[in-house]
Amino acid sequence: MPNVRFRLNGVETEIDADPDTPLLTVLRSQLGLTGSHFGCGAGECGACTVLLDDHAINSCDTPLWSVADKAVTTIEGLGSVEKPHPLQRAFIAEQALQCGYCLSGIMMSAAALLKRNTDPTSAEIKAALDRNLCRCGSHNRMVRAILRAAAEMRAS
Repeated sequence: MPNVRFRLNGVETEIDADPDTPLLTVLRSQLGLTGSHFGCGAGECGACTVLLDDHAINSCDTPLWSVADKAVTTIEGLGSVEKPHPLQRAFIAEQALQCGYCLSGIMMSAAALLKRNTDPTSAEIKAALDRNLCRCGSHNRMVRAILRAAAEMRAS
């Protein structure tokens, strides 16, 4: 099998796998990064969202070959316990989660939004999260958390 090289959470990575393997499978099974979740497997729920060169993508239906020579960021690369990302701090402060299954995908979609728009409106946030399903009903708190994170990021 050919090796596929890409930058994962800031680190050059090389994977020996079938290039048609879904990125999510490689992340979870081969690399042990379990923050991105398997939801529908069809790119419809957003639980598997990661950043590919700063754009939110569904990793469950993204073949490994398509990330070659690109940058992939997972929730594990967004922040750390020692230095959480402003989104992570804001979601905690706003209590914007319940079960947490969708949360990593939602945070990655929000991170992509904040990379291209540092001062989004509530409507823009809702549009950015449109492809992320959450059954717990935390949407209003999530929007508040993203607005809070955006304000913190602009202030720093």
